[in-house]
Amino acid sequence: MSTELSGYKGNMFKFLKKENLQIGDIIRITRNDEFFEGILMPRYELADDNHIVLKLKNGYNIGIKLHREMVVMKIGVGAKPTYKLSHQPKEKTVLPTVAIISTGGTIASRVDYRTGAVHPALTSDDILTVVPELSKIANIKTKILFSLLSENVHSSHWTKLAQTVAHYIQMGVDGVVICHGTDTMAYTSAALSFALQNLPIPVILVGSQRSSDRPSSDAALNLINAVKAAAKMPIAEVMVCMHETASDTITVLHRGTRVRKCHTSRRDAFKSVNIRPLARIKGEEITLLEDYTRRDPKKHLITTPNFERKVGLLKFYPGLDSNTIDWYMDNGYFGLILEGTGLGHVGEYLFPKIRKAIEQGLIIGMTSQCIWGRVNMNVYDTGIDLQRMGVIPLKDMLPETALVKMMWVFSQTTVLEEAKKLLLLNIAGEFSDRTLYEK
Repeated sequence: MSTELSGYKGNMFKFLKKENLQIGDIIRITRNDEFFEGILMPRYELADDNHIVLKLKNGYNIGIKLHREMVVMKIGVGAKPTYKLSHQPKEKTVLPTVAIISTGGTIASRVDYRTGAVHPALTSDDILTVVPELSKIANIKTKILFSLLSENVHSSHWTKLAQTVAHYIQMGVDGVVICHGTDTMAYTSAALSFALQNLPIPVILVGSQRSSDRPSSDAALNLINAVKAAAKMPIAEVMVCMHETASDTITVLHRGTRVRKCHTSRRDAFKSVNIRPLARIKGEEITLLEDYTRRDPKKHLITTPNFERKVGLLKFYPGLDSNTIDWYMDNGYFGLILEGTGLGHVGEYLFPKIRKAIEQGLIIGMTSQCIWGRVNMNVYDTGIDLQRMGVIPLKDMLPETALVKMMWVFSQTTVLEEAKKLLLLNIAGEFSDRTLYEK
């Protein structure tokens, strides 16, 4: 492909080549009664072959679909876009080494001018080009493991990701950063917290709410601070690095088993639940906020990366059909996490099916739909009766963390008593003995 028409291919490449146009040319496009003027911009590597991208005078980029009535005229030559793929800088012996693993998501996306949506497209080297400050913080090793929006990430990806992180740790890196979509990042961070135990170094997941090529993107600060933490922070845990507030100044590090996405679009969407963040980063200042597991390169990593998929998460709601529980029994599920109301309750009409499921060998754990606080199934008769059936109260564990933990538990053992003991063992700070009330 010609570098003069970077990113264009197929029909659009032929069209632009025929018109003798190059990236950076100022062009006028006439289509029926419409006309547009702007600078011809490059496309990203996964773009379709039916759109042309213009940068308008107001600074916005638009995508225009190829049309048989479209007329393109070159009216000038503008400054050529300076963006180009970087090459890995030479390693500096005085800097720590950080591996950046890309799995996709908004932080590794660009705008798709066919749909107006974001699409996973940035390569690991692209990230270095967009955020060149990273090469001053650490020697960066990059790898694209997946290119997925996070709703498409599931347990087999967690396994591959854990194995890849373990590989880099064995290579001797000082920290690992994982670029990941925000929608299911809390599930992945919990999964890695159980799959990677006795960590010698930090493993930090990072995302963004707005793609890297948008002026309002939060990607750069999140990524810069994630790499700072991976390179310098004394904490050796799985963490999530995201904005603390809506302004572009501070990020915080959340424990991987205690974090939830609480807003659909705000920069500060992620919150630590029932615990403070582990640390805060503002500029070059890193403030430690909670007890943590210390970094120690001499530690020997324990990798247990597998997950049993036949575990369910069921949210109770008024009128939930009791036959739903039958489905889990009929399909050979090992366990079920209930997301109950308040202190850990479900409707009494579900009791017969819950009792039957436990008698058939399912482990059933109880969490709460409330974001803050913990289950206490000793306050009301409902909770006491459920415990007598064998439902296990899971303290202040988040429902999604409880689901992931049960998936991990059943990959370690299918012996029920052993599985119950593992479920109630605090492995990665996933629950507290006491939930403190904070303003």
